[in-house]
Amino acid sequence: MPSALVLGATGLVGSHILSTLKSLSPSFFSSIEIVARRSPPANSDAGAPVQEFIDKDTTKWVSHVSSLSPAPSVLFSALATTRAAAGSFENQYKLEHDLNIELAKAAKEAGTKTYVLISAAGANPHAYLAYPKMKGEIEEHVKELGFEHTIIIRPGLIVGKREESRFVEGIFRTVATGLGHVHSYLKDTWAQDADAIAKAAVSAAIKAEKGEVKDKVWIIGQKDIVRLGLHEWKSS
Repeated sequence: MPSALVLGATGLVGSHILSTLKSLSPSFFSSIEIVARRSPPANSDAGAPVQEFIDKDTTKWVSHVSSLSPAPSVLFSALATTRAAAGSFENQYKLEHDLNIELAKAAKEAGTKTYVLISAAGANPHAYLAYPKMKGEIEEHVKELGFEHTIIIRPGLIVGKREESRFVEGIFRTVATGLGHVHSYLKDTWAQDADAIAKAAVSAAIKAEKGEVKDKVWIIGQKDIVRLGLHEWKSS
């Protein structure tokens, strides 16, 4: 049975990935581990037990991932921050790009077969704007590592309750939620619920582990997030 490692498990999408994995384990995933700076909230403790490596010093994370034996079958990375939280775009890049790539490389060398990255719509390494350019560079550098399966999830606006306040994003989330009440299509074409994104990520990983994915790199856009995370989830 496959095992899973989750990065970014205390964030909006990562916390949903963790809860989704826990709801499935041990029926599919034999074990689940997170690497984080703090433990998830207590209200996420229901379900299968989770091993935790908690250390605020992120420089210790790579050596921990390298030491995992056996290596996790699947690595989910929802590791991300904001420029405001990081203090500068340079610091944001160090965490989102540099740390993500270092951890992915450590997992690949340890023997991880499937890598699932939560990216963003519009990710493009040649973009003029810094954020989509960074996301695109993360995607390209992860693909270069050569996992058996690299699954890239590209959501639009992520809808859900965050611990930290993001004023402008909050306005758009409110609009998206309101449109969703009128008809789901009005929201799903540009905004996806964090829970649906997480379920799409887990569903894709399960398909890869079952041998149902033939492509080495699978990019999942907003339409397929809705399909995998909402419409087809019960049959996953």
